[in-house]
Amino acid sequence: MSEKPLDAIFEKFLSGPRIFKDREVLRPTYVPDNLPHRDKEINRVGLILATALKSGTPSNVFIYGKTGCGKTAVVRYVLKHLAEKCRELGVSTPSSVYLNCSTVNTNYRVLAHLCENLGVSVPFTGLPTDEVYTRFISTLDSEVRLMIIVLDEVDKLVDKDGDGVLYDLTRINHSVLKVARVSIIGISNNLKFKENLDPRVLSSLGEEELVFPPYVALELQDILRERANMGFLDGALEEPGVINLCAALAAREHGDARRALDLLRVAGEQAERLGVEKVNQEHVRLAQNILETDRVSEVISTLPIQSKLVLYSIYLLENNRSSKITTGSVYNVYSDLCKIVNLEVLGQRRVSGLIAELDMLGIIVAKLKSEGRYGMTKKIKLNVPAKQVKDILENDYHIKKTVKYVPLAHKVELDI
Repeated sequence: MSEKPLDAIFEKFLSGPRIFKDREVLRPTYVPDNLPHRDKEINRVGLILATALKSGTPSNVFIYGKTGCGKTAVVRYVLKHLAEKCRELGVSTPSSVYLNCSTVNTNYRVLAHLCENLGVSVPFTGLPTDEVYTRFISTLDSEVRLMIIVLDEVDKLVDKDGDGVLYDLTRINHSVLKVARVSIIGISNNLKFKENLDPRVLSSLGEEELVFPPYVALELQDILRERANMGFLDGALEEPGVINLCAALAAREHGDARRALDLLRVAGEQAERLGVEKVNQEHVRLAQNILETDRVSEVISTLPIQSKLVLYSIYLLENNRSSKITTGSVYNVYSDLCKIVNLEVLGQRRVSGLIAELDMLGIIVAKLKSEGRYGMTKKIKLNVPAKQVKDILENDYHIKKTVKYVPLAHKVELDI
């Protein structure tokens, strides 16, 4: 019997040295029994949710902070221990529903997932949103209960589909429900997210507000050291170089613990694939290159459509060899693209804000430069490979309609 094509690769991998004890604990989604350097935040969230232990309704909470600063981990940690305490005391345990709004990013999908949590079957699409909302309310209010709804990356939901469902969910305790109660925990990485909310939603959602600070390098080292002890076999890491380098690289990116854990895990996977017995700093550098490519792709592919059109405008101008890409020239091209795909053209101020967000994400560089007596102007350029931007964006349904568009000369150079 002839050897199958992958047999040799699999055999080589299986015969190589073991590095991992449990690689799953190195994933950002794993919630450990101990969360270093988040005692203050755990206590704040715990005090808010402790109301449920006396059959009360916890205040709605809005939590924000940079990516990877422990927001989701703390919420999941507190909810887990709250459920355990409720069972220990023999009191009614609240049902908790976790929704990641980067994927559950429409009002319909949010309500459909909430219905599914209650055992109510709802088709993926096809029903009016009001009908799904009615089904959710009637089932939820059929008995005395508390539902805690966690909306992670809630800004993605609002960017894509508005704050309608947020308005409904934050007000149903007062005007709709008779015996059941709902508590909302909103989590956002976008520190400016609140500026885009309806004031009525903001006042209801932000009854309690927490800001999580980013981790510093020494705190990241402690987090990585704990996870490494659980995830790697003894002696599999070059100490302390690997952990220190992962922490230093992640600290440069706003203290992102997710980034640090991903670096450590992928570095281990690189060493494993190379068949070596110990993870060293070179494997961390390899992991950094891999994750950087993956991160950019993920960030671009999950941008709201308006941000994608702004970014595609910048790509088109750069591809058209424009000598000066400014906010004005980007806006002119963006306006044309919106008309082609039949989407609302945002105002110049809002587009300037989207350019600033792309700059903050590191996808573009937008710098103010003096034009002498003509004042200050913002010069813009891509900060990631143009081909990568093109390949990702041209897979989008809307942007596929614009691929034949070429910026006209007067659209390129005109500034406003």
